[in-house]
Amino acid sequence: MNLGRRQFLAFTGAGVSMTLVPKIAVAQPYPVRPVRVIVPYAPGAATDVTTRLITQGLSERLGKQVYVENVGGAGANIGTGRAAQAAPDGYTMLFVSFQFVVNPALYGKVPYDPIKSFDPVTLAASTTVLLAVNPAVAARTVDDLIPLIKANPGKFNYASGGGVGSPGHLAGEQFRQSFGLDLPHIPFNGANLAVGSTVAGHTPIAFVAPTASIPLVKDGKLRALAVMGKTRLQALPEVPTMAEAGYAGIECESWFGVLVPAGTPKEITTLLNREIVGVIALPSTKEHLVTLGDDPVGSSPEEFANVIKADVEKWGKVIRVANIKLQ
Repeated sequence: MNLGRRQFLAFTGAGVSMTLVPKIAVAQPYPVRPVRVIVPYAPGAATDVTTRLITQGLSERLGKQVYVENVGGAGANIGTGRAAQAAPDGYTMLFVSFQFVVNPALYGKVPYDPIKSFDPVTLAASTTVLLAVNPAVAARTVDDLIPLIKANPGKFNYASGGGVGSPGHLAGEQFRQSFGLDLPHIPFNGANLAVGSTVAGHTPIAFVAPTASIPLVKDGKLRALAVMGKTRLQALPEVPTMAEAGYAGIECESWFGVLVPAGTPKEITTLLNREIVGVIALPSTKEHLVTLGDDPVGSSPEEFANVIKADVEKWGKVIRVANIKLQ
């Protein structure tokens, strides 16, 4: 077949175009630009510190910058709401704390749905709450403390760090509701202030983070009665869990986790899970997390989804029964 010059060029050009189509259709590898991680708290907060520890390692593993954007305010609702509106393309992640699951019950309205607005990536780390008393309190066990409070309604109160709706507050409220106790709550803006008040005897009972209380327990300035997590603390191996003390079901585990906007491609979520879990598994990361008072986890997306669902239900009930509301 003889072709004229113009016909030949048209034919060969079409052939070249056809060979390019498959290459053009192939999606670009992820990530091709920096990835943003929204932290809904001010710089220096516990969530922010943990996030920066993990994002540093994640940048190295992804080969692209993973940077933190602090969007604090309104009890973490502003930053969380902003993340919920972000494009589900893998270039926005949200690093959340326990507050994520309790805010929908604490506030009249929040700019996100904890189940529908995000896809879980991983539960990064967890921590717990320690039940401690001033050494002058005539209770050496949880069994001693409950009848003591019942025999003196309103005389005892408890301190928590982090304010209304914090893990310490809700742990104390769960404890109070479980036994029908007259046990007022005294909130403090920080765990150190809460334990300081208990050491001074102003608030004889404290539900606080272990990091703030462990040194005081070891010095004999606080008496630890129980750990409100699933396992004992390595730093206080002699202190039983609430379940070991005979009160299974009274449990409070705070945590940090990673989410992406709902609808993010499954392959991106899977990749992020693999790389973040890899960072958490590094000995250096584990050591830093333990120093911060956290237990490294690194779960699957499905496991984290189950934690979120269970905690929304559990703490929502505690908050409703206590009629705790924030504006």
